[in-house]
Amino acid sequence: MAEQQIHNKTLPNGLTLIIEPMADVQSAAFSLLIPAGSNYDPPGREGAASVLADWIMRGAGPRDSMQLTNELDNLGLQRNEGVGNSHLSFTGATVADSLPAALRIYADVVQRPHLPDDQFAAARVGVEQSLRAIEDEPRQKVLVELRRRCYEAPWGTPSEGTLEGVRSLTETDVRNLYERCASPRDAILGIAGKVDVAATISLVEELFAGWKTKPAATYTTGPRGAARDHIPHESTQTQIGIAYDSVPYNDPGYYAAWAAVSVLSGGMSSRLFTEVREKRGLCYSVFASLNSLRDQGRVLCYAGTTVERAQETLDVTLQELVRLEAGIEVDELERCKARAKSSLIMQQESSSSRASSIARDWYHLGRVTTLAEVRSRIEELTVPMLIDHIHSHPARDFTILTLGQQPLEVHLGVS
Repeated sequence: MAEQQIHNKTLPNGLTLIIEPMADVQSAAFSLLIPAGSNYDPPGREGAASVLADWIMRGAGPRDSMQLTNELDNLGLQRNEGVGNSHLSFTGATVADSLPAALRIYADVVQRPHLPDDQFAAARVGVEQSLRAIEDEPRQKVLVELRRRCYEAPWGTPSEGTLEGVRSLTETDVRNLYERCASPRDAILGIAGKVDVAATISLVEELFAGWKTKPAATYTTGPRGAARDHIPHESTQTQIGIAYDSVPYNDPGYYAAWAAVSVLSGGMSSRLFTEVREKRGLCYSVFASLNSLRDQGRVLCYAGTTVERAQETLDVTLQELVRLEAGIEVDELERCKARAKSSLIMQQESSSSRASSIARDWYHLGRVTTLAEVRSRIEELTVPMLIDHIHSHPARDFTILTLGQQPLEVHLGVS
């Protein structure tokens, strides 16, 4: 495989372009991150960014809503609009020859959206329906609410918004969010696939150089929720959420942190699946993941079980989290490495995955990690490295949230 080449250029208005040519694919993809995420929702109007992500796609430049949709569909573009804490994201993948046309359309979307009054209500209702779906899905709800309690606001506030916030939104609220935040300042455009680098740079300069920058937007911070909490819910099931501190993606110990969590929850041979579900039959679902913001990280755990087995499920899950300090077997680490290698192989064959990865890397690191670098960092991991990390960042100071008929007790003497 040819050496991976990464090209980057920051336009005078602040937009950073990162390009990764991929000679062995026939596709091309982009990931455009605009600093207008849910952190910037007006207080009491949580959900403004989510509504904007829908509303902004309802006409742009010379195209009305139907024309915009038809043009994107005619390109065969596989697309998605999303909302995170920091950014609105626009992603798309298509055959390489269609990428310039797609970028022209999205240049209009972010710079010249119509935001038509007659389609605001439909955009808001769509977000409200998504939020209702979360309310009806206990696992999603407990994980959303767990973030509220383990991160300070606005980082813990659901990026989707809240039902109360969305219902209170007006066209003016959402337009003001766009006018205040949608700017090339700190925006990132990642492009990967079968592309000509010089031609792509020239095109992006043509399309985005005239986008006027704005002052950096600010947001309001607030406290996190309670470290021990229970949400009453009449059900035969109990949902358990557990969080504890870890390291963010930009930390030198990130790969050791990732591997430690993978030992806990990296497949059917992982500890949580084996000990909590398979051996004891305590729950129908259990997992853990490493969640990273720009400057802080958490391990987030979930278990879904019956009311009768809920207390034992919590006890055993906490035991497994703490037991990681006692040691890790070499074969557990080797399985983690094997899973990572499979993921890397799939990434190097996917322009969409690489476009998103390079944009994410630039936001978190200010540079792009090549697949060779990631592979090297994973290969060099050893059991002592993982143990050192776990001892430096033990499973302690838990945030614990339950959703069900009754609250649970925290045993083990853990805090």
